Amino acid sequence: MPVYLWMVGAVVFEVIGTSALQASHQMTRLAPSLLTVAGYAAAFYCLSHALTTLPVGIAYAIWSGLGIVLISAVGYFLLGQRIDLPGLIGIGFILVGVVIVNIFSTAGLHS
Repeated sequence: MPVYLWMVGAVVFEVIGTSALQASHQMTRLAPSLLTVAGYAAAFYCLSHALTTLPVGIAYAIWSGLGIVLISAVGYFLLGQRIDLPGLIGIGFILVGVVIVNIFSTAGLHS
């Protein structure tokens, strides 16, 4: 189970880094730029721990898929960025893919 805590950390820190990247205005604002670097560094640190157990493809699918879903939610709720119906459907497919990989895949922890 600790591997999934590392994955949660990787996703959360990546979302923090990406959110700060938006606020950094092309890395011209110091505080958001530092938060971006720190967020990505922490995300990769957590991901590296998850990779001790998970295959890189599975870990990356989880990391990127959940990151897309969460950063889209941050964009919508905190930044006022709208998502149209095709965008929501596509994000839904990504989320379903992450669930399928975790529940039905025989790779990684499930083998």
